Amino acid sequence: MEREEKPEEKEAVEEERGQIAEAPRDEVVSTLERELEDEKDKYLRLYSEFETYKRRALKDKEELCRSANEEIMKEVLPSLDNLETALKHAGEAREGLRQGVEMTLRELKRTLEKFGLKEIESLGEPFNPEFHHAISQVEREDVAEKTVVEEFRKGYTYNDKVIRASLVAVSKRPEKAEKSPEEVDIKIKK
Repeated sequence: MEREEKPEEKEAVEEERGQIAEAPRDEVVSTLERELEDEKDKYLRLYSEFETYKRRALKDKEELCRSANEEIMKEVLPSLDNLETALKHAGEAREGLRQGVEMTLRELKRTLEKFGLKEIESLGEPFNPEFHHAISQVEREDVAEKTVVEEFRKGYTYNDKVIRASLVAVSKRPEKAEKSPEEVDIKIKK
C-alpha cells in the first residue's frame, strides 16, 4: 500500500529537483563533497573520543583492581609478621611445628609475591626515608654512618609502591669523649 503524497509535498519535492537540475553540476558536486568531508571529520572525532574513553576506562579499571588488592595486602602483613615472630621464638624442641610454620610462611610469601608484594631489603643498606622508618640510632664504628644495622619490622612494596616502610635502627659515628672539667682546668693553669 503506497502512501499518497499531499499536493504540497509533491510541489516541494519537484521544486527541490528543479533547483538541483538548474544548479550547475560542479556546484552540486562540491557541496556534496564538503558535506561528506564534514561528516567524515565528525566521524573521526567521535571515533578518536571513543578510543580515548576506552583507554581511560581500562586504566581506571586496572587502578581500581590495584588499589583493592593493595588493601588486601596491607591486611595480610600482620599475619606475615606473626608467622615470622613465631619462627624467631620457636625452640628446637618443637622442630615439626617449626617446619610447618616455615612452610606456611614460605608458601604465603610466594603467593603474595606472585601478585606484586615484595620485601624491602634493609639490613646493610644505606638509610632511605622512602623505604625505611628509623626508630633508633646505634653508635657503630664498623659500618658507614646512616646504614641500617637492625630491622625491627619488615617493610613491603606492592607494585613498586611502598605500602609499609621498614622499622629500622640506623648507625651513627660514636661521639668523641668530652674532656672532664678537671682536664680543662689543668690546661688553663699551664
